[in-house]
Amino acid sequence: MHFWSNHFAVSADKPICLGTAGAFENEAIRPNLDGRFAELLRAVEQHPAMLTYLDNAQSVGPGSRAAQRARGRARDGRRIGLNENLAREILELHTLGVDGGYTQADVTSFAQVLTGWSIGGGRGPGAAGRAGAFQFRDELHEPGTRSILGRRYAEAGLAQGEAVLRDLARHPSTARHVATKLVRHFVADEPPPRDIERIARAFRDSDGHLPTVHAALVRLEAPWAPDAPRKSTTPQDFVFAALRGLALEPPDGRGLVAPLELLGQRPWSPGSPAGWPDRAVDWDGADALMKRIEWAVALADRVGDAHPALAAGEAMLGPALRAATRRSLQRAASGSQALALLLMSPEFQRR
Repeated sequence: MHFWSNHFAVSADKPICLGTAGAFENEAIRPNLDGRFAELLRAVEQHPAMLTYLDNAQSVGPGSRAAQRARGRARDGRRIGLNENLAREILELHTLGVDGGYTQADVTSFAQVLTGWSIGGGRGPGAAGRAGAFQFRDELHEPGTRSILGRRYAEAGLAQGEAVLRDLARHPSTARHVATKLVRHFVADEPPPRDIERIARAFRDSDGHLPTVHAALVRLEAPWAPDAPRKSTTPQDFVFAALRGLALEPPDGRGLVAPLELLGQRPWSPGSPAGWPDRAVDWDGADALMKRIEWAVALADRVGDAHPALAAGEAMLGPALRAATRRSLQRAASGSQALALLLMSPEFQRR
């Protein structure tokens, strides 16, 4: 689930999303992982967290009834008009990819199609529906037929935008973009072209059926090879692996957020709509390494000798536990020092 939440990133750093970023995972991502990509895509783009994070809830078609009445200005004096953020990120990040073949004209046309995709309740033109839920506001919608990626979409209100999303979900560039990101996340920072093509083919042949795509990932040979390059753990992977490996109950609330903040990956707070980075070079700087050491030492001091490091290493890493690491654990001055060495060992820092 974390991969898809990051692929469709929203951030609680934007105050209006503070109360919806967590719900976004549970309401839009989690329930749709056993279906098709098209269903997941629609759920994501219609969720209030995405509509507010990328400003589409306030997007107004210049030819819409609301704009005509307002004559270009909202009652509070702010300029009202078309916002292209959601349309651009759907094309660039969520579906086709930056090299997927779309143009600026496609972005603008798609943004016009998406006008009216908003949230119920509140004030303003077309306010109606259940507060905080997706609401199509026809008064904000830019009427007319639009052309996107060479295909024409007749005016159909909400259905017009949903038709564009369905076609984007089935586009070959989307299959390749999603496959590339999946292989980079689960296999290697430099994803092997052969593996990308295998996942893209599974995506295309199954019409984006996510369980089929995920099964194709598991069947790839490269990640299981003994000499395969391993992915570096992200801060979240590192913290969760340490707590799980030592059979520690995760702390509640702030107690869990604090180490992730220290290590630079505060929950639901990626720095941009592109989500958290997924390569070692983005996480392995000197400052980041020192912070991992600080947290590993603090955790080891708290656990003390309750988890003998050598036994913990054998249980967590099995045959991946290197002889050099084994010797370091045996020579450590204390049980807590040995445990910190285990958590910072090269094999524990890889996945």
